[in-house]
Amino acid sequence: MADQLSMSQPEYLQRFYLVIANIPAGQVCTYGKVAEMAGYPRMARAVGRCLKQLPKDSRLPWFRVINAKGELSFPKGSDAYLRQRAHLEEEGVVFIGAKVRLKDYLWQGG
Repeated sequence: MADQLSMSQPEYLQRFYLVIANIPAGQVCTYGKVAEMAGYPRMARAVGRCLKQLPKDSRLPWFRVINAKGELSFPKGSDAYLRQRAHLEEEGVVFIGAKVRLKDYLWQGG
């Protein structure tokens, strides 16, 4: 986790990373909820940009962040989509079609 935090980064990125690092295995969080928990409501898109910039060898559980519809944001069938879905399924997250039931798997923090 320490490799993700750099004092040269904006504070909001550091806060996003901290929230994402705390999402428990087997649960998901939405981009908007990550932003809200980090203290930056309405910055859901910034969470997405932050995740796009992660190094390939990052240990941050980026794959636990999904959109507000309960879907993965990558194009269905793409390598990134399949990789994210596999990570989540390995942790016990169940998909119904292409969706995760947020009612069952959404992490609310705490």
